[in-house]
Amino acid sequence: MSAQFDLAEIKRRMQGAIQSLKHELGGLRTGRASAALLEPVVVEAYGQAMPLNQVATVSVPESRALAVQVWDKGMVGAVDKAIRDANLGLSPTVEGQILRIRIPELNEQRRKELAKIAHKYAEESRVAVRHVRRDGMDILKKLVKDKAISEDDEKRHETEVQKATDSAIGEVDGLLATKEKEIMQV
Repeated sequence: MSAQFDLAEIKRRMQGAIQSLKHELGGLRTGRASAALLEPVVVEAYGQAMPLNQVATVSVPESRALAVQVWDKGMVGAVDKAIRDANLGLSPTVEGQILRIRIPELNEQRRKELAKIAHKYAEESRVAVRHVRRDGMDILKKLVKDKAISEDDEKRHETEVQKATDSAIGEVDGLLATKEKEIMQV
């Protein structure tokens, strides 16, 4: 089977890297409450590890607080322990089947650490986009070598791939700038 050049597939893979970055940045705590903060929490429930959203509902009643409504009364302790053990710097207060979590104000040092983490995520995303670009260029070189496309077609497709790459990198940079501004706001 010969390799096929598909610009739409290349763009889809680049968007996958961007979606992954959006997910990573969504989990960064900025001082504002967000249900996404608790996504990495895994609860030991019914003899197995389960994501928090499978044993409770997370809501945002106010800008600096989260509420976790546990469905099974017997799971409240396990959910409390899982949130504390997740190294998110959050301490829930148990009120019956509801856990209330106050989101503490971020200090300057922690803001700078979060900004560095955001930069790391963005760089990983840029690298992923460049890998997709390289794969696309490799396919084009192979197609020219196999005489499946002309060199003129190769140059045209290389330009399209580069435009898609530049667009994706620009989107990554925009997401990073937005998140950094959100983190550094007082």
